[in-house]
Amino acid sequence: MEWLTLPWQFPFMRDAALIGAIIAVPAALLSCFLVLRGWSLMGDAVSHAVLPGVVLAYMLGAPLLAGAFVAGMVCSLLSGFLQENSRVKQDTILGVVMSGMFGLGIVLYTQAQTSLHLDHILFGNMLGVGAEDIRLSGWISGVVVAGLLLKWRDLALISFDPVQARVAGLPVRVTHYALLAALSLTIVSMMSAVGIILSVSLLIAPGAIAFLVTRSLGQMLAVSVLVALAGTQGGVLASFWLDSAPAATIVLLLTAIFVAAFAARNLAVRRRDRRAAPPDQAESRT
Repeated sequence: MEWLTLPWQFPFMRDAALIGAIIAVPAALLSCFLVLRGWSLMGDAVSHAVLPGVVLAYMLGAPLLAGAFVAGMVCSLLSGFLQENSRVKQDTILGVVMSGMFGLGIVLYTQAQTSLHLDHILFGNMLGVGAEDIRLSGWISGVVVAGLLLKWRDLALISFDPVQARVAGLPVRVTHYALLAALSLTIVSMMSAVGIILSVSLLIAPGAIAFLVTRSLGQMLAVSVLVALAGTQGGVLASFWLDSAPAATIVLLLTAIFVAAFAARNLAVRRRDRRAAPPDQAESRT
């Protein structure tokens, strides 16, 4: 059992596992609603768009995470405004806004005299997180998780049937922007651990995997959290023995779980179709 116990004897491995567990829960819950609403690209766009906010905050002497949050909200609001006032589809708008803000961030980074490591911003530094990073991620994750659990029924109705939600008197627009704020906050909480780019996987894969293997939203939320926790903890453990980056290893593990869930789902559907087919059709298929 040394392969399982040895890594946790090192403080930096314990810190990496702890912050991985902290960020996994809000990311997993959010990923369910992003998948159901078709907002997967929104998570990608906001995660990339925080880069100029981080660089500007550094240049102004402001907190980096505050700059990241403001940039994420600007991306979300700008995308929503353009979508409501143009005929261009949402995925196109998100692609333009995301690439534009990410490009602006790179230009600002090259022009600014900064000690920030771009690799740490883009890909995180999971093995180098400190007590302050863990504490801040914990507070943000707690707020996001509490909000999502309190309002998950409203979010479910808005995701499945926004027209019915309006008829029922739910504040659809307010909830829409609250979800965007939760998305920006979650990305901010993940910056120090998995960075801007790799955070996209945690915001999409758990919900997509749970969507494949469950039949109700309650089950989907629970399974997504379990998948995210398994992915983060398994990825951190595997990275120790593979001598690889923990964040990238987590992404690969989540991808492997998604492929396995997809294959198992397809196999189950084929078996069900064969059992439901008339005998003559079943024989012809074989």
